[in-house]
Amino acid sequence: MKRLLILTVTTVCFLSCANTEQSEKVVQLQNQLKQYEMTTEKATKNKETVRAFFNALTAENAETVANLFAEDAKHINPYNSGIFPTGANGKEGIKNYWEPVFPNFDGMTFDIEEIYAMEDPNMVFVKYKGDIKLKNNAGVYSNDYYSTFKFNTDGEITEYVEIFNPIVAARGFGLLDKIKQ
Repeated sequence: MKRLLILTVTTVCFLSCANTEQSEKVVQLQNQLKQYEMTTEKATKNKETVRAFFNALTAENAETVANLFAEDAKHINPYNSGIFPTGANGKEGIKNYWEPVFPNFDGMTFDIEEIYAMEDPNMVFVKYKGDIKLKNNAGVYSNDYYSTFKFNTDGEITEYVEIFNPIVAARGFGLLDKIKQ
């Protein structure tokens, strides 16, 4: 809708331009439209990468997960509470972070509830629900998550911040007594 409006205004201005000032306005509108299209395209691509990240987790494929990241990327768990991993550094570190996780469970799913590219399309915010099936029919660990993803100009993830409720996680894994203050 916005694109159609800009195109309409641009066309009307262009057809009615009688002086240089109006011509400059048309050029400005055209540049704004190009910038808007580039921003929208980048935001869409980065949101697709976020979806690919969660699909790779569900598929339990650490190699695919790691390949979405830049060489110097960071995975940060700010609410690790001293009992969960703090995260990982670098593509190889991220692969090594996830490889031992998958065999500990009988499957996991991450359902995206909301996903937004920020004002800077190189940053994406996502709200999602994680359900992890525990081995030996021990139940399902579920938590609500919020994450931010930052991207470089090549569309690789440079930073992934995973925010979860550490009390729910500790309860789910029988570790409440291990939480550090």
